[in-house]
Amino acid sequence: MRVFVTGASGWIGSHTVDELIAAGHEVVGLARTDTAEAALKARHALVLRGDLDDLEALRRGATEADAVVHLANKHDWTDMAGTNRAERTAVQTLGDALAGTGRPLVVAAGVAGLAQGRPATEDDPNPHVGPDAPRGGTENLALGYGDRGVRSIAARFAPTTHGAGDHGFIALIVAAARRTGVAAYVGDGTNAWSAVHVTDAARLLRLAVERAPAGTRLHAVAEEAVPTRAVAEAIGEVLGVPTASIAPEQAIEHFGGFVGGFYAQDLRASSAATRAAFDWTPTGPGLLDDIRAGGYTAA
Repeated sequence: MRVFVTGASGWIGSHTVDELIAAGHEVVGLARTDTAEAALKARHALVLRGDLDDLEALRRGATEADAVVHLANKHDWTDMAGTNRAERTAVQTLGDALAGTGRPLVVAAGVAGLAQGRPATEDDPNPHVGPDAPRGGTENLALGYGDRGVRSIAARFAPTTHGAGDHGFIALIVAAARRTGVAAYVGDGTNAWSAVHVTDAARLLRLAVERAPAGTRLHAVAEEAVPTRAVAEAIGEVLGVPTASIAPEQAIEHFGGFVGGFYAQDLRASSAATRAAFDWTPTGPGLLDDIRAGGYTAA
């Protein structure tokens, strides 16, 4: 298949491009910059120049493809309302372009906020609806295109999709430990996050493109619950700094506003239904293994 990938030069996107090409698919990646274009060409992908505001490029990429994987997001934390609106408009553009074709549209989503007091499952509906919701309510928007002849699929990612080179949440937590000299966790550290290695996530996205039916919610989750205290202890061990608890009201100051508001949350999720339906068995290293191997702490 010819697969159009937005966010193709990003963390998850670049691994997804590799996975798709290795499986024999042709990939067209959306590239916003010359650097992104060069990175995609080095991976033997085709390139379509544009960004999430270039609706004509999105429309063209989707129309000329056999499948679409939408991973891009502006991530403008200074203008989340604008980011959410742009995300919604992009998904709507892609969905409209694919309407009536039966082709797959895989849209990135997350497991955060789906359940309280238990691991989130694939059966849990996403509560975020409408343009002002997180990510513009695009999971529900995309799945709604199933009624318009699109094989729409929600790929829900664990809060940390980890591996050497990741610059997401765990990298920021490590940076806080370097800056403060303390590998911290919030409260008693029993709150836990689900996790997945980036190569396992990329493989699941390929499986989604190839055979997930319309309306599928996939959970890219390899580890259901990694306690945040264990994460802090692994970071402290590798950096050679002490591990300590901090109060919830200190989290934003210690970790920074971006991650401080999330780190005290319990973000557990199951992928039992995903594994059973698609014969997906994660094989990548676990989160603590990646930390201890120096994936986040190398100079």
